[in-house]
Amino acid sequence: MKGSHYVTKKIAVLSVFTALSLITFLIENLFPPLIIPGAKLGLSNTFSFAVLIIYSPVEAFIVVTVRTLLSAIFANNLWGLVYSFTGGIVSMAVSSLLLYVVYPRLSIIAVSVVAAVFHNITQNIVNVIVSATPSAIMLLPYFMLLGIVSGACIGLVVWIIFRRVPVSVFEKALGVKR
Repeated sequence: MKGSHYVTKKIAVLSVFTALSLITFLIENLFPPLIIPGAKLGLSNTFSFAVLIIYSPVEAFIVVTVRTLLSAIFANNLWGLVYSFTGGIVSMAVSSLLLYVVYPRLSIIAVSVVAAVFHNITQNIVNVIVSATPSAIMLLPYFMLLGIVSGACIGLVVWIIFRRVPVSVFEKALGVKR
């Protein structure tokens, strides 16, 4: 019975993180793009990054997958799914690798920055392929710069959360040990 309680609690927590991520995406989607067409800070990635730290890559990939699918549906932009999903999966893979291999030599903020840059590089490459516009690769430096800013913001928020919220909150509420 205890095992099923843990699974139920985990599903509930992942659902809350997914919902928060989706809400953040929808709010951010109300604002015009930043400098470059289609460019956003990607603040919804804060929640999948937090899930990666709290649980594991598997749960983080679940949150990314469900959030990108629901985001595409709610924003009525199925083409956006191609960009968001590929960028999200690549950035989560990079985050996972860095967190499990390099962390703590590399800070949470640095991990987030590297992941955001890879997210934007991936989306730019997908755009070049999907649009059959090789010249779109010239936007890559701008997307990388935006990735640095975005990753720093997301990493800082996650770092603050994990510094300010007592460990006991995560252990009791989430059933995990950090």
